[in-house]
Amino acid sequence: MTACAVLASLVSILWESNIGSDVMKTIAAPIVGGMITSTIHVLILVPVSFVMMKERA
Repeated sequence: MTACAVLASLVSILWESNIGSDVMKTIAAPIVGGMITSTIHVLILVPVSFVMMKERA
């Protein structure tokens, strides 16, 4: 839920073309990438690794 809220607010910044948006785009782009990769990590990679470790034991 938090990641969706952050992404919704930052995507609107990335689409803007007003004065000063070029400064905000350089800040928003890495944050969007980080939020997407952290969500994938937490929701997919961590549970899969725990299942693999449990099956191995």
